[in-house]
Amino acid sequence: MRLLDRYVIRNFLQVYCYCIAGFISIWLIFDVSDNISMFIDQHVPLSLVARYYATQIPQVLIILLPVSLLLSLLFALGRMSRANEIVSMLTAGVSLPRVLLPLIGIGLLTVAATMALNYSLAPHAELARKTFLSEAQSRPGRYIQGQIFRNRTDLRTWFIQNFLQRTNTFNNVQVLQQDANDNIVTNYIAARAFFRPETKTWELENAKVVHYDHSGNIVEEHIYPSLKIEHWSETPFRLGSANERAEFLSLPELREYLRFNADFPHTLLAPFRTHLQYRLALPWTCLVVVCIAAPLGIGYSRRGVLSSVAAAVILVFSMNFLVHLFLALGEGDRVPAWIAAWTPNIVFAAIGLYLLYLRASNREALSFHLFTARRIVAQ
Repeated sequence: MRLLDRYVIRNFLQVYCYCIAGFISIWLIFDVSDNISMFIDQHVPLSLVARYYATQIPQVLIILLPVSLLLSLLFALGRMSRANEIVSMLTAGVSLPRVLLPLIGIGLLTVAATMALNYSLAPHAELARKTFLSEAQSRPGRYIQGQIFRNRTDLRTWFIQNFLQRTNTFNNVQVLQQDANDNIVTNYIAARAFFRPETKTWELENAKVVHYDHSGNIVEEHIYPSLKIEHWSETPFRLGSANERAEFLSLPELREYLRFNADFPHTLLAPFRTHLQYRLALPWTCLVVVCIAAPLGIGYSRRGVLSSVAAAVILVFSMNFLVHLFLALGEGDRVPAWIAAWTPNIVFAAIGLYLLYLRASNREALSFHLFTARRIVAQ
């Protein structure tokens, strides 16, 4: 690594770490102030509180990393510009893309970190928060009542009286096994069904199994205190998937939902398809922020720096608005899922690359010329 790269990275990382630490501290202060009375009243152990905040940090980082990148790039590059360090580098024959290369590398590392957090930890943070608050306040979790699940692949229909969401135990279960003509072949009735994930088997307690012929007549029936079934493909997640929200599902869960419910109406699957693509597109927002903020953070005059910083902030917040707009359009099945997820990144990445081209060729964007001209006329 060249000395120039180390210098640019050191200037950036110092501000970057301060931004991340500062934003997390502000979030912690506000969240603790909201929940401190509940922690004290319910005598929540300190270890449990620490575990709670550990589950929330991935979701917070997903939001904070792009903002921290933006502010750090603008501050670090603006400070180097005011000290004429950028001009000195360019005068020494180093091109602007080469100066920004280590910052682009940090942006790619941030994309990888965001992708890892967004894979599973961040989507599950909201459920972890609700579960923790319910347990801390000594309230039972959310029970799902009257669940019906149809396995169209294996021709099984489940009727469940109630179950606790995201658990492996289901109460008062009836499972109908049918043939290709939708005739009931076997009827399983159990007081409780329990799924063992390590062996992928179901255990039915106090189970009654009834077999039928093609005419619907009972052929035989048996009662078992405990019955183990190994060949059923259903999982607790699949049985409770009708109550899941797309934004709270991890990437593997979204894929599993779409694979097992492919025959659902397109409108019902649109939110899940959109969020699957959004899980893949969201991390790349960090690189788009680098493409926008890096060229705009560099200015060759004090006025240029200030106007560029304002433009960078406006562009990034406009991108955030466009992300939520297209996400809503995708969830409503107004546009295809990949368009809803990737369009904001593509549009603003193109804007960032164009700004980088202008800055590398020592030219200002048209809007800046007009802004400056209006100020001169006004004076």
